[in-house]
Amino acid sequence: MKRRMLFSLAAGGSLLATGCTSTRPPASAPAPAPQGTGDLGVVIERAAGALTLINTSQRASIGRVTGLGDLSHASVVFSRDERFAYVFGRDGGLTRVDILTQRITHREMQAGNSIGGAISADGSLVVAQNYQPGGIKVFDAGTLELLADVPAAMADGKRSRVVGLADLPERRFVYSLFDADAICIADCSNARQPQVTTLENIGRQPYDALVSPNGRTYIAGLFGEDGLAMVDLWEDKPKARRILAGYGRGQQPLPVYKMPHLRGWAMAGRHAYLPAIGRHEVLVVDTGSWQEVARIPVAGQPVFVMARPDGRQVWVNFSVPDYNRVQVIDTPSQRVIDTIEPGKAVLHMEFTPRGESVWISCRDDNRVQVYDTHTRQLQASLAVDAPSGIFFTARAQRMGF
Repeated sequence: MKRRMLFSLAAGGSLLATGCTSTRPPASAPAPAPQGTGDLGVVIERAAGALTLINTSQRASIGRVTGLGDLSHASVVFSRDERFAYVFGRDGGLTRVDILTQRITHREMQAGNSIGGAISADGSLVVAQNYQPGGIKVFDAGTLELLADVPAAMADGKRSRVVGLADLPERRFVYSLFDADAICIADCSNARQPQVTTLENIGRQPYDALVSPNGRTYIAGLFGEDGLAMVDLWEDKPKARRILAGYGRGQQPLPVYKMPHLRGWAMAGRHAYLPAIGRHEVLVVDTGSWQEVARIPVAGQPVFVMARPDGRQVWVNFSVPDYNRVQVIDTPSQRVIDTIEPGKAVLHMEFTPRGESVWISCRDDNRVQVYDTHTRQLQASLAVDAPSGIFFTARAQRMGF
């Protein structure tokens, strides 16, 4: 992947919109040093409502931005040029951060409860998915002007919570309705009047979802039943079908302390690796037939099951009480080859673009640990206040991220 090179503007440039919230460095502070955006990323400080800005080549923190509100369940997407981070906070805040000048450019309180968002393939639209009020909102990526409010209305007039939002080609988005058992495809070619196609009865309570790297396959995990819903988005008239139905049939389900996350799509060759909700297993699925072909026992209930970019390894972290551990699966042999203990309360992992390193947040140790993925040796340790999500600018060049 070629890194896009942008250079820092002097502090106090003309990027700030009049009247927007911002965090400015002291007047005496020098402007941030010029650097390529492909090296950069952010770490969510969930307790402080802040971002730690990082350089992945230096394996170091390079700055901090505060004033982002409630980040207890936050996610980030990036502009196509990798310069701006769009931060979706739990309190409904949508914040645009210039990671070169290290300041907020725009901030909108767009909902009462929100858990994520996406950016269009052409970089022109940012979409937030909301719990309260349910539905999605479409914004201009440059100004955060609200272009459309699309309610997720149900038959009783109430709104459904929205989960699993992902971008698709041609200014389209796909998302799931937790309370309505549905999947929606929104065509935002006309951003002020999105056209929504709804697929109903897809399975009970979709809780999270992913889109494959080529944009063809959308998979929603189901909390209300064993199984997942899959949509082939290349079909002329897409429809949902169940896969992995009844994978826990005949066995007592375990209490679920933390929902699995599907966004770290784990694919290697013909196989996809998915967390089994309420089980100490990773499910292996043939992506040609979408049938289960194997199960890999792991140390606890998986939260993130994430493939190294080359697909040779899959890294897994866990919910309580096993969330001090991370296990590494070798995909050719489909077995666990290593267990490491990075620290207390591992919440998230992020691979560098070519997969030579993985960054791991350890919330209760206030540390981000960086490991060599080949040797599993610690490469760096960064002090970060209650870190959770880690997001690198390379996501800007990937669909569904």
